Amino acid sequence: MAEHGLSAEPTHSRWDRKLASRIRIAPGDTVQMECVDSSGSQVQPEMTVEEFLQIDRGRIHALTGPIYVEGAEPGDVLQIDVLEVAHRGWGWSSVINGLGFLKERFAQPYLFHWKLESMLSRSLEPALVPLHPFCGVMGVARAEEGEFRTRPPGSFGGNMDVRELCSGATLYLPVFNRGGLFSAGDAHAAQGDGEVCINGIECPADAKLRFSLHKQKPLAGPLIESGARERKAGSEEAWIVVESGDHAVTAARAATSRMIDLLMDRWGFREVHAYLLCSVAMNLRLSQVVNEPMFTVSAAINKSVLPPRRLF
Repeated sequence: MAEHGLSAEPTHSRWDRKLASRIRIAPGDTVQMECVDSSGSQVQPEMTVEEFLQIDRGRIHALTGPIYVEGAEPGDVLQIDVLEVAHRGWGWSSVINGLGFLKERFAQPYLFHWKLESMLSRSLEPALVPLHPFCGVMGVARAEEGEFRTRPPGSFGGNMDVRELCSGATLYLPVFNRGGLFSAGDAHAAQGDGEVCINGIECPADAKLRFSLHKQKPLAGPLIESGARERKAGSEEAWIVVESGDHAVTAARAATSRMIDLLMDRWGFREVHAYLLCSVAMNLRLSQVVNEPMFTVSAAINKSVLPPRRLF
């Protein structure tokens, strides 16, 4: 089980299964990845909003990768254990004309700089914002031939912005191409469900990930085994199904249906009983509502509700 280091540069801002891999690893290996902020290091502390408006938006997301996992083939499941995600002490958030959940109300461009302590930020007084760094983009190369912008998420993962993907979480992704070709980036020191203004706390970060492979296991889309985000009552580990679609309700229905399938397949529930359990114990969350034209919905059931189980 080897440990590898992977610098951020050269980053990429498109999904393209023809991109050459930057590193080849074996299942069980760990990779320490450098991730620049989502602007590709164009935003810097103390930058003005006027300077911010001049950045090259074609570089947005600036992903680290691709990583080639030996033996990975279409039909497999790639498991990514998030061992640690650490910010580097600063970040930024913005309002951009024409983007965000309330774009009609907030049309004036704005740039805010955050100073980050280890576990919180005091920058937006009087609020104390807890920090749980994670990569907003984690995905494998898409099945389709061609070059695609990284903004829309999908069955391959990608720009999901699911805040539960912080340290201690495990992400499962279907593999569509030989080697998987995994990339990550768009780190956030903190983010609310929805990411309503278009940004979390965008920041450079270091991510330590361990990769495993499950041969020829069916998986329709991203699945997360979350860790407890905080050591306090009400914070529980959960099974989370992630779906994205061009309508939030469509994505929510798809996530609920996949959770029912998971409960039937892995825990042996009757279909109608799985449906009932989702109604009384499942939480539907809008993970992001700003990556138009796609919305991302997470369907979560706390692990305490179900008998312990390894899914793969």
